[in-house]
Amino acid sequence: MSHQLSRRRLLQLATASVAGLGLTACGDNGSGSAGGDGDSGRITVWSWTTAAEGLRSVVPSFERDNPGIEVDVQDVGNPAIWDKITVGLASGGKGLADVLHIGVDYLPGYLDKFPDGIADLSRLGADKYEDAFAKGLWPTVMGKDKAAHALPWEVNPLGLFYRHDHFEKAGVDPAGIGDWNDMIAAGSKILDAAGVRLLGLDKTGATQDMDFFQNLMQLQDVFYFDQDGKITLASPAAVKALTIIKRLNDAGLIADTAGQGTEKRLLGQGKLATYAEAAWAVEYLASTFPEQKGKWRSMQPPAAVPGGKRNAIVNSTYLAVSGSSPRRRAAWRFIEYALTKPAPINRMFASGGVFPALKAAYDDPRFSAPHPFYGGQKVLKPFVESLSADAPATNFTGDYARALKFASDAQSQVLLKGADPADALKKAAEQLAQQTGRQQAV
Repeated sequence: MSHQLSRRRLLQLATASVAGLGLTACGDNGSGSAGGDGDSGRITVWSWTTAAEGLRSVVPSFERDNPGIEVDVQDVGNPAIWDKITVGLASGGKGLADVLHIGVDYLPGYLDKFPDGIADLSRLGADKYEDAFAKGLWPTVMGKDKAAHALPWEVNPLGLFYRHDHFEKAGVDPAGIGDWNDMIAAGSKILDAAGVRLLGLDKTGATQDMDFFQNLMQLQDVFYFDQDGKITLASPAAVKALTIIKRLNDAGLIADTAGQGTEKRLLGQGKLATYAEAAWAVEYLASTFPEQKGKWRSMQPPAAVPGGKRNAIVNSTYLAVSGSSPRRRAAWRFIEYALTKPAPINRMFASGGVFPALKAAYDDPRFSAPHPFYGGQKVLKPFVESLSADAPATNFTGDYARALKFASDAQSQVLLKGADPADALKKAAEQLAQQTGRQQAV
């Protein structure tokens, strides 16, 4: 889904501004503007691009089934939405929409810095849906008050898209690839036979292109922080992840995607053999490169360690109600309608490409249907199946922006100067601890 692609490429801009605004707003806690529990009237919804299109697709049926409530879905843009939400929370909720579309990389920080800024949905009945969504998502919606403050909308299980024609030319059978040791060996064969590199990364760190590093950690159930908020950036799993990246680079298998639009251009030219991305990319590839129909397939991501797990949830998004909304019950009714019923959420999936977090949605035949762009492969089915496996919650915390910056610097040191991954991450973790006051996990 293209809205996620833009999030990744613009993340460094948004997180930098949000981090700064959040720190200056800590004393306010977003409590300056009291909301109300109105159950009717006009509610506004903030989202972006294709996700906003998806939300608009359910408005007619919602308004028909909920007379007295009108819904105005606004495409605020990305990354503009993060600044608008943060500024609104910092000013006590002034000017915020009633319903807010929030990413997993921001929700924990908002709940931490503005505990009254996002409405308590448990008191409105949200808790009954705890088991309705993909595993690993519910802990993210919980605040320090142990109440739910959002419902999961989008979940993105990880996959690996690959050029079937390049693999075939090199004589590489994807069924024989179990981990990244196998993939590195396969990448060398593909480079020799087809003259294309395995994957792309912004080696300079200008765009903080850290999704691949994070994915390799998440395949090991590790992230920048553990569930207690302690720093794990220098953990053995993190070192393993960056070591894989170094090995890929040393073998000449990484193309430098620094510069706006470089990765898209390389994909369009057929110069990348794989695309390590989440479920949203199923339709992104098909709609962006229609001339490559039949050349792509998808597979489970290779394990980071031999015999390791091959599933991970790499990101997710949520709908929340602003604490300052005068129509909190009406806003909740819209969220509940849009996210807990298979028909509306699959309508949004069809309209905007947002892969649903609601488990009941997967009974729809579209999730097991052959996809012509992928040579008739039932490309969505493996993503759905991966969500049935254990996927612990990822704790982004309110310091994700800082962790991202230090991790990106460490990766660039490894890619451009040949630094030792363990040494680079040790330094990064120490800097992160110094700036945040957080302890490092043992």
